[in-house]
Amino acid sequence: MIIAELHTPCALVDLDRLEANAVAMAERAHRLGVRLRPHVKTHKCIEAARIQTAGHFGGITVSTLAEARGFAHAGFRDITYAVPIAPQKLADVVAIGSLIDRLAVLVDHVTTIQAIEETASSHSITLPVWLKLDCGLNRAGVDPASDHAIALAARLARTEHIDFQGALTHAGQSYTARSREQAAEIACDEVSATRSFVNRAAKDGIVVPEISIGSTPTMTAAENLDGVDEIRPGNYLFFDEFQAAIGSCVIADVALSVLATVVSAFPEKRRAVIDAGALALSKDPGPIHVDPHCGFGRIVAVEDQHALPGLRLTSISQEHGVLEGPGTAALRPGTRIRILPNHSCLAAACFESLVAVREVAVVDEWRPIRGW
Repeated sequence: MIIAELHTPCALVDLDRLEANAVAMAERAHRLGVRLRPHVKTHKCIEAARIQTAGHFGGITVSTLAEARGFAHAGFRDITYAVPIAPQKLADVVAIGSLIDRLAVLVDHVTTIQAIEETASSHSITLPVWLKLDCGLNRAGVDPASDHAIALAARLARTEHIDFQGALTHAGQSYTARSREQAAEIACDEVSATRSFVNRAAKDGIVVPEISIGSTPTMTAAENLDGVDEIRPGNYLFFDEFQAAIGSCVIADVALSVLATVVSAFPEKRRAVIDAGALALSKDPGPIHVDPHCGFGRIVAVEDQHALPGLRLTSISQEHGVLEGPGTAALRPGTRIRILPNHSCLAAACFESLVAVREVAVVDEWRPIRGW
């Protein structure tokens, strides 16, 4: 089968680009002297994760327990669930953890630590736990400069049924960067804040065993990770329009695209409609802090993915996308285009399967692990 024979909308994975992205990050991790524990939430596919972990120790990061369960059954033995664990989910953690060598969880609150202590004790097991630090994103995690963070680390270090893994951060604020240089500065801040926390804890006699950091913008830009043990980027395998806009990659690196078909054309209005809307691309507005007029993705040609000038995806509804610009004069109902999405993680999550291609040839079909 070739791309032209696929029904639309359809998610395409360019294997040549994906493999090159995987090799580049793997080589970067080796050069910087850190373990690579890639995040698989971008694709949620067993096949892609095997490409990501090739040449490394095989550990992965997940964002749902459904992912943890699915990847455990597929043979992945060392998994970090990188969302602070809800106490009600600990029974699932115990069950999934029994299938593999290690399922680590995150905490940032004493209530959760107490729940882990009780659960692990009742099962006569030890659970691996990371302390989640907030290095600037202001989402989850505790302030690494606070006494509270030291107190939680002390609690984790001395608890019999907890195997304290160390300090874990995610510099999601790097998505506000406007350049690779700014992302590198944020990476430096992330490393500095975490290392300072480790040093403060040591003065109180608390050993923080390891440091785990990561985001795609920071890990594609950082040049010094001294003191860091592992990194957890994920989006880099696909990249997207957002990552290209902030300098994490170039457009030619973006491995995920959405194949769409023109269903209506109004050349006199410089407008056309495609069959890919919010349920194929998501409604992520993209890098509007860099380009306020970026639209909902970059329009490229089906065969060689070169940019199609004069076309902008200006609005999307559930199943419709509206293209505007002088380039619409060349479009007719039935014309095929590809869209490089603003956010590949969300776009990929819209599809039951991802079609792996080399140039225009279909070579495989991947089915992501769904659910929570």
